[in-house]
Amino acid sequence: MKKIKVGIIGCGTIGGEIARACRSSLKEKFELIALCDMDADKAAKLAASLKASAGSVVGMDELIAKSDLVIEAASGAISGQVLEKSVAVGKSILVMSVGGLIGKEELLDRARSSGVKVFIPSGALCGIDGLKASSCGKIESVMITTRKPPKGLEGAPYLVANKIDLGTVKGEMVVFDGTAQEAVKGFPKNVNVCAVLSLAGIGAAKTRVRIVTSPEYAKNIHEVEISGDFGKIVTRTENVPSPSNPKTSYMAILSALATLEGIADSVKIGT
Repeated sequence: MKKIKVGIIGCGTIGGEIARACRSSLKEKFELIALCDMDADKAAKLAASLKASAGSVVGMDELIAKSDLVIEAASGAISGQVLEKSVAVGKSILVMSVGGLIGKEELLDRARSSGVKVFIPSGALCGIDGLKASSCGKIESVMITTRKPPKGLEGAPYLVANKIDLGTVKGEMVVFDGTAQEAVKGFPKNVNVCAVLSLAGIGAAKTRVRIVTSPEYAKNIHEVEISGDFGKIVTRTENVPSPSNPKTSYMAILSALATLEGIADSVKIGT
């Protein structure tokens, strides 16, 4: 089987783990050919750790041109741009920073009309399969409650704008209650899961989000409630944070790797 040539944009926690997997567990199916990051030193360090070729660190446009599959693992600030560029030249793309696509859903429509494949992993969340199935009927409501330790929310624009000092939190505290549309703007590095829910279900304007924190939390927990003419779905996912980045759940990394396995496998299991 011919290997799929992969280029990764974003060399942080998730991008680094995907790159290492392409050189180990996924090496029979994928060939890592290029890396890109706005921090050139970060990309160079990752390339060096992988003993990649000197020319593997390139700019975004060159990476997209070289790749069969573009993997975006950078940030919501550029994920829409990466998707737009990939669709324009007919390249398949896997998007990790899904929050950056909210408000830009027309890019997904453009991909569909041009035949470009876009892969969006479930991330640190269980229940997307049920949500996709129930969307074939009528969905009445989708609600997600995310619980994260304070370190996992530090620096979020919503907290800064509303002068919420996480250092003063003593017990369980609801720091946000609103729509997914509002949540991805206020917590762009924290709630990609609600963006995935929105795209798979009833949209960001109708999907409800609650974000709760407590110094006693040791895990990132996502509780989802979906109601519709099919009945009701309730899921709870307790995620261990990535050791190198508390804002990222380890499950998000595993979800990306599972999605890659699915891309290369002709047998599809599950919705």
